[in-house]
Amino acid sequence: MSKRGRGGSAGNKFRMSLGLPVAATVNCADNTGAKNLYIISVKGIKGRLNRLPSACVGDMVMATVKKGKPDLRKKVLPAVIVRQRKPWRRKDGVFMYFEVSFRACCHQTYVQCPPLYLMVDTVTRLLIFEQLISFNSGVTRHKSGVMLFMLTPAPLGPYMAPDNAGVIVNPKGEMKGSAITGPIGKECADLWPRIASAANAIV
Repeated sequence: MSKRGRGGSAGNKFRMSLGLPVAATVNCADNTGAKNLYIISVKGIKGRLNRLPSACVGDMVMATVKKGKPDLRKKVLPAVIVRQRKPWRRKDGVFMYFEVSFRACCHQTYVQCPPLYLMVDTVTRLLIFEQLISFNSGVTRHKSGVMLFMLTPAPLGPYMAPDNAGVIVNPKGEMKGSAITGPIGKECADLWPRIASAANAIV
């Protein structure tokens, strides 16, 4: 089942999980000088009464810049969603979602965060051993027999944070910037060839 048409896009897209409703704030993945985008409407949405319009990878939205260059703020700009953190299913059965490396966001600085305590039983303990490999962990046994794990992320560890991102475009789908940071979804590249040509990676 193909999705409703969009202005300026070429081709159709199959139904996806809509992870970005109106009033969501996403990162700006291009080099225009905008830091984030605040979604105010979604193009091509008809919907029903009281349902919030939502967008997914490849959708065109109308957005405003909340943080960034002064000449971009307080204006309504069209944008295209290139990444979302909500998983969606592809036709081959694979579930996709995007994350960004916390180490890359911190520019190779030490990350300080309070320790996280998890009380788990014997079955759950076996499931999280693989997750403890990349952490500095301390394990103690409670008097009731329950294991108490203290997880402290290692400095420069491979911690991943979810990522929603979009790029500013014109009504024809041509990018305002000249480069995109990070990968973009294949669904977006199929609909917007100008964005695909500026992307570093398509997944």
